[in-house]
Amino acid sequence: MTVPRQAGDRRPARRWTLLLGLVALGTLFPPPTTTGATGARIKDETFVTVRTSGILHIEAGECFTDPAYSGEAAEVVVLYTPCHEQAANQSYGFVHAPEGEWDPVALNAFAWRNCRRGFDSHWSGESASGLNFYPILPTRETWADGDRDVMCVVYSPGGPMDGSALPLAR
Repeated sequence: MTVPRQAGDRRPARRWTLLLGLVALGTLFPPPTTTGATGARIKDETFVTVRTSGILHIEAGECFTDPAYSGEAAEVVVLYTPCHEQAANQSYGFVHAPEGEWDPVALNAFAWRNCRRGFDSHWSGESASGLNFYPILPTRETWADGDRDVMCVVYSPGGPMDGSALPLAR
């Protein structure tokens, strides 16, 4: 038996309010990656930061997971993953930014330019097919503490990599 609606019944209005609230929350907390028309994941300098737990333990040549919430750690983390276990990312080097005042625009340009140079030196032509890269930058706080290192990371926008992406490690 259904109960007839009474004049002034606000249940449908509450549903719309709840739906609009959920949509608003979705715009406040967007996913860390975007998906292009082909369904490929595009990662940028905001995908992983030096504040992401676990990233400071990754060395050049090592592979790691995409950031994900860990209930055990109670925060978003990346984990070292052996490259042969289909890792999502691989560090292919570090570049040291020049000393100076914190300038996020200049740092971003420096990071992309130098990681591009490293990417192009490792992968060209067919070997670059299916790969992309992104930098992990110091933050304002870590810069103030003397951090000038930018990590350069290679990944496959189509999904996990089949082993190390580094040409000499295959």
